[in-house]
Amino acid sequence: MDPHQHDDDTVAESALRPGSLAEFAGQPRVSDQLGLVLDAARHRGSVPDHVLLSGPPGLGKTTLAMIIAAELGVPIRISSGPAIQHAGDLAAILSGLTEGEVFFLDEIHRMSRPAEEMLYLAMEDFRVDVVVGKGPGATAIPLDIPPFTLVGATTRAGLLPGPLRDRFGFTGQLDFYETDALRAIVRRSARLLGITLVAGTDEVIASRSRGTPRIANRLLRRVRDYAQVRADGLLTPAVAAAALELYEVDELGLDRLDRSVLSALCERFNGGPVGLSTLAMAVGEERETVEEVAEPFLVRQGFLMRTPRGRVATARGWAHLGLTMPASAEPDLFGG
Repeated sequence: MDPHQHDDDTVAESALRPGSLAEFAGQPRVSDQLGLVLDAARHRGSVPDHVLLSGPPGLGKTTLAMIIAAELGVPIRISSGPAIQHAGDLAAILSGLTEGEVFFLDEIHRMSRPAEEMLYLAMEDFRVDVVVGKGPGATAIPLDIPPFTLVGATTRAGLLPGPLRDRFGFTGQLDFYETDALRAIVRRSARLLGITLVAGTDEVIASRSRGTPRIANRLLRRVRDYAQVRADGLLTPAVAAAALELYEVDELGLDRLDRSVLSALCERFNGGPVGLSTLAMAVGEERETVEEVAEPFLVRQGFLMRTPRGRVATARGWAHLGLTMPASAEPDLFGG
């Protein structure tokens, strides 16, 4: 085996991210709006407004932040909410920014309250107050910081405090991708990775990618692995289907966790209603894993409903498992 093969793959896979708004497919509304904000700022010769990007994981929030920096021709500083637990951590980052720099803050809703309070002032007035000392003798030293653009990313926009949300000049809501857009992404990634796709293979991969580019690229690499080891290296629709069956991804994109949640709901609890904690225990997963990983996709596909009394399987969910929905399992939406 070529020892440089892994390095080549790593370089190629890092290149899968689009480098400009023109290449960023699948979110035309957000791309157009963001392009207008950046063009207007360039015409004025000023720093663009702060940008908030919200949406489920894997839709391109980090990629868009890198594109903003590339379009403006400025460096980007990357951090995350959980990493900033003290106001001093944030002050250290902000004081090191250069003028016009993009500061990307992922999972911004998980930042600590003291750091949040400091960020308010930094976003509005481009200064921070650094407290020196303790007790009655403590003094606040105002520290000016160069104008910068904050790009915040969140998967839970509802958890952001109102005052923080209001300080963003532009908010972009990323939606799940259409299958056609994902097919284009799969073809582009295959070209960058040096993979030859037989007609129709992109459709097989895209249709099982849950509307998410990150998953589409991951499945493409797994199909490539399967083709290299168990086929002749050629990616055909049949090879892609066999590979994804091996990795337990069905024709609608449900994986092992999704199916185990749906199966437990239908087979063990007669379709519900059942509490989230009980359902998580039945499949041997943490409550948060079921709620944040499996449930949103199952709800979006119409396989599961949230009701006041708990989770309920729909007729579509029963049918997907090849089961007949019993009359006693008809969902009671209002918990009467």
